[in-house]
Amino acid sequence: MTIKTKKLINAPEDIIPEFIEGLVSAWPDLLTVEGPTGRAVVARHGPRDGKVGIVIGGGSGHEPAFAGYVGRGLADAAAVGNVFASPSPQQILDAGRAADGGAGVVFLYGNYTGDVLNFTMAAEELAGEGTPVRHVAVTDDIASAPFARREERRGVAGDFFVFKCAGAAADLGEPLERVEALARLANKKCRSMGVALGACSLPQTGTPNFEIGPEDMEIGMGIHGEPGMRRVQLASADAVVDILMEPILAELELREGDRVAVLVNGLGATTQLELVVLFRRVHHILAEKGIHIQARWVGEYATSLEMAGASVTILKLDDTLIRLLDHPCRTPALTVGMEPAPLAAAKRSVRQVQTKKTAVKQDRTLLQTEGSIAPARFRSMMADVASAIREKRDWLSELDGVIGDGDHGVTMDIGWTAVNAALSELAADAPISETCDVIAQAFLTAVGASSGPLYASAFQNAGAAVSERLNLDGPAMAAWIKGMGDGILSRGGAKPGDKTMLDAWVPAGKAAVLAAGDGADERAVLQAAADAARAGMDETATFESRRGRSAKLGARSLGHIDPGAASAALILGAMLKT
Repeated sequence: MTIKTKKLINAPEDIIPEFIEGLVSAWPDLLTVEGPTGRAVVARHGPRDGKVGIVIGGGSGHEPAFAGYVGRGLADAAAVGNVFASPSPQQILDAGRAADGGAGVVFLYGNYTGDVLNFTMAAEELAGEGTPVRHVAVTDDIASAPFARREERRGVAGDFFVFKCAGAAADLGEPLERVEALARLANKKCRSMGVALGACSLPQTGTPNFEIGPEDMEIGMGIHGEPGMRRVQLASADAVVDILMEPILAELELREGDRVAVLVNGLGATTQLELVVLFRRVHHILAEKGIHIQARWVGEYATSLEMAGASVTILKLDDTLIRLLDHPCRTPALTVGMEPAPLAAAKRSVRQVQTKKTAVKQDRTLLQTEGSIAPARFRSMMADVASAIREKRDWLSELDGVIGDGDHGVTMDIGWTAVNAALSELAADAPISETCDVIAQAFLTAVGASSGPLYASAFQNAGAAVSERLNLDGPAMAAWIKGMGDGILSRGGAKPGDKTMLDAWVPAGKAAVLAAGDGADERAVLQAAADAARAGMDETATFESRRGRSAKLGARSLGHIDPGAASAALILGAMLKT
């Protein structure tokens, strides 16, 4: 029997805008919202001319991260993504523009594929507008990769320390390169380990995104419900802390006389009573080794919806990092020291953003008309895809819950819902390439996560591949399908065999080109591609994950099909219905 969880929400699709509205209403003296997306939460007294802007961001569901750390002395703005999904480039751009005081902007985010893709795309556009941008991806989670590959590690509760140090450096007037360097120093000196006792559930599905026995706990589980290092029998609080602290102490090479900051963080459903008991053991371990706790925080700072569990984060300190931690800040989630005094001479200029040129419309009389897939039929195909994704949303999320964070179906449904809305405003006779550009923009704006930029690149590339066509015949259909895979290859960095959506799109493209070469018509080409995508999807069950959140699982990912490959097969299969 499927378990349904209880949440105090209205419509699931409204939860993020309603959260943002409530947040700025609760702290009107600290926060406001800027930019057309409505997803950039900005400090009322943070951004100012001559100061490096600090932009943080990530998916929702981790509250108080990320918007709870916006305020004077910490972050100037936060880009707010959907639940467990990176904000989109446009949402990040709104935050970046709001934080820009003319001295450059630093983007800070967890090291996840979607965040890296979306923040990178936003940085490219912001830099193109003349704003210097630096990135720091937080990588504190020991459980997510071995030390030799520590640059692949996830960012978890260590975000707290990296954000605090970078925000203080910027507030103190440090230049861009120095702010970036200090953020990297905090990241280098920070380590986390976590444990999960129970699952969380997405608002859109209302079902637990993983299963765990009543006597089990998962060591090293990520803050999206990604499987951890190992599943073991539930142990006492002291025993759990001992397990978590051992690799932290070893990697930081802590010795007698060292100074540290400690964060004992609840994941959403663990009581303050339990967290304080965990801190007690952390304190004992450090005291026995002669390690001084310079600063400590115990509570919920980077959660995972209602997940039961906790994490321990240690920051190894020097005089510089102590100064940054002690620097005053005031945000909804964190106040340090006395409230910073207003800066009498502070000025914030209005940022002028250059308007993009309107795309030039194609001359339909110059487009090739061979083939039965006309613009209207192609749009019907896209509507069928949206319906198929909606129908299989929970199945896709269930697949993702086994090897990822359980949100793939929700994310794809958000994207295709946005596509439907965007296409309803497009001229009925718009060429297929123009339709593809609109779909790409819808994904890029609405989705975030990794699927947003990947499918944006896919549709842009596929549209370009048929830009001289009004209708699609067999060869043009093959070019479009191959263009989808090539677009994903150009943006994501994955390759076939990595257990991703490419394991469906690449064989689909090869099968389509082969069928077209043999003289197949457009429907036969599409059928060949759909069959190959389905076979590729099934084959992913034999692969170990090498990309994305499931890459941390290794052999534990065997036997499970990849949700991205599954949604790719659904797309091509649905296109055959029209």
